[in-house]
Amino acid sequence: MRKRAKILSTHTLHPRATAMLTGAGDLVVASALDPQTLIREASDVDIVIVRAPLPAALFAAATGLRAAIRHGAGLDMIPVEAATEAGVLVANVPGVNARSVAEHVFFVTLALLRRFRVMDTDLRGRGWLAGRAHSDHTNELAGRTMGIVGLGNVGRNVMRIARDGFGLRVVAASRSSSRDLPDDVTILGIDELVAESDVLVICCPLTPETTGLLNRDRIGRMKPDALVVNVARGAVIEDAALIASLREGRIGGAALDVFVTQPLPADHAYFSFPNVIVTPHMAGITEESMMRMGTGAAGEAIRVLSGRLPVNLRNPDALERYRRRFPSPA
Repeated sequence: MRKRAKILSTHTLHPRATAMLTGAGDLVVASALDPQTLIREASDVDIVIVRAPLPAALFAAATGLRAAIRHGAGLDMIPVEAATEAGVLVANVPGVNARSVAEHVFFVTLALLRRFRVMDTDLRGRGWLAGRAHSDHTNELAGRTMGIVGLGNVGRNVMRIARDGFGLRVVAASRSSSRDLPDDVTILGIDELVAESDVLVICCPLTPETTGLLNRDRIGRMKPDALVVNVARGAVIEDAALIASLREGRIGGAALDVFVTQPLPADHAYFSFPNVIVTPHMAGITEESMMRMGTGAAGEAIRVLSGRLPVNLRNPDALERYRRRFPSPA
């Protein structure tokens, strides 16, 4: 009699996802997220659902592991080469939190333009008139140019809201094709894009090409009142260059949801700027998106456990080794 499947999730899943997996196997949640614990607790599992970085050594140690399924889109938490070498399938759930991230972009952009952080602080601490005094220095979003770096699911959602919801001029930089874009969305090179943008939104994947993309030279090309919004990955921005520009007042502000080191250290320079909004990598997390990501990951797990391939298989090179490890029944 075949043993009941075991599914390890790095984090608690949405109740709907947990309910979906009840009939597919035994779901356990990792007791800690350090590499040693993850390697030990994944050693006898069939599926791992991923919301934290996995150590590469996990794949060689987990001899029965069929698939690592990302709870979301970005694959930087999964060492894909190690998974492929071990014959483990890698899948993700693309696009399901794109609307959540896009809404966050406009939430923080408007908060920066309306000086919400300092207004709210002074209103609470110094009174009505102190809070209201900030209104003389606030700005509207209307009439501005939004530059979008990356036109994947998030970038296209940002583009639609910017163009159709706020009537903004939209320019974009993308490594992929610009097919199906509205005629009034202009594709630019990255250097021209940063120079023209009033609000620069970074939502590209982290790759060797995008690491350090927003560097000292490109920040130097930006308008003195321009805003940077990063909902991609921290390493896309050179921190030292951005911090220097903020200290010297060479850009208008920044809203940062992602960082090279997470959690962000409590003494980090970003906390010292009144024109910087810092959020704890939660742009894509809402009740609704957690349900979509969880049920999407659960659905992929059920497919694999039933002998099928994931809908969103991201390492097809693993298939030959995978099929040798788990041959189809005769």
